[in-house]
Amino acid sequence: MTGVRIERLTLGELETNCWLVGDEQQGALVVIDPAGDADELLAAIGERAVAAVVLTHGHFDHLGAATALLEATGAPLLVHSWDAAAVTSSAANGGMVFGFDFVSPPADRVVEDGDVVDAGALRLEVIHTPGHTPGSICLYADVPGGPHLFSGDTLFAGSVGRTDFPGGDARAMRGSIGRLALLPPATLVHPGHGPDTVISREARANPFWPRA
Repeated sequence: MTGVRIERLTLGELETNCWLVGDEQQGALVVIDPAGDADELLAAIGERAVAAVVLTHGHFDHLGAATALLEATGAPLLVHSWDAAAVTSSAANGGMVFGFDFVSPPADRVVEDGDVVDAGALRLEVIHTPGHTPGSICLYADVPGGPHLFSGDTLFAGSVGRTDFPGGDARAMRGSIGRLALLPPATLVHPGHGPDTVISREARANPFWPRA
């Protein structure tokens, strides 16, 4: 594999980062967190094939354009097994609380820790990182030029995902951040909200980072 190509779209009511990820050989894309604004998302994809649509967790603000995207592309929807039920219910995915009736179709494939999502020459490894939700995941790509992590709402620049929503678990979050702390320091992190960061930067400055 020669490398990875990454495009960010900030979509939806809560300005969620949606990621279009593929290999540099112009293979099919993986779409991570199709948050909303379906027309904008589909225009950005254009005629490119979509190998998979992955939800990093089951909250409403990460799936608002999922139905339109799946219908337009025929791609499978991938969700961790512990969040699979939430994506089809606005009561379970948090949307109802905020007045949004956003749901997605059921998952075509449930994923577990260590599973791999393939798209052309690109391989994304699933890392189960509960805490924000029970089924939160990150996706890790070890590619030439340096590794990348798509962290959903587990890890942000200078912070971590909230654990005070239903299904949140602060102790589980500490364990998940502990797993991410073992990644190579140069890993570039692409979160579900806000700017990119690097594991080495979080190790220095993130107040939620594990300390010896």
